[in-house]
Amino acid sequence: MALEQAPEGSVDAVVVDDGRLLLVDAQGGWGLPSGVPEEAETAQATAARAVYELTGYLVDGSSLLEPASGSGVAGSPAVVCHLLSEDPSGEAQLTAGQLRWAPFAEAIDSGLPAPVRTYLEGHTPV
Repeated sequence: MALEQAPEGSVDAVVVDDGRLLLVDAQGGWGLPSGVPEEAETAQATAARAVYELTGYLVDGSSLLEPASGSGVAGSPAVVCHLLSEDPSGEAQLTAGQLRWAPFAEAIDSGLPAPVRTYLEGHTPV
């Protein structure tokens, strides 16, 4: 499973729940939900808003993942989001068939950005 990268200038949402990562259908591949910040919007707020708009799930947009130190690689900011609602609202842009919950162990090897892989590796259930 190869993941699609978010467009430049967007914020990736790393939605986690019970050892699983939420992926969305992104132009024929699976990717992280992402969105472009609105004026004066923090990365955390952008991630939470984008997840709700795309999937209908409420999330908290809790913590910003820092890029790997010394990597010199710029990328989309990534925000860890914890699920706050068990079921998505009916207002989602994507259908249930365009959403997928992948186990961390599977998602780690799927082309995620380095900070996201590092986070998942440190939080993979044993």
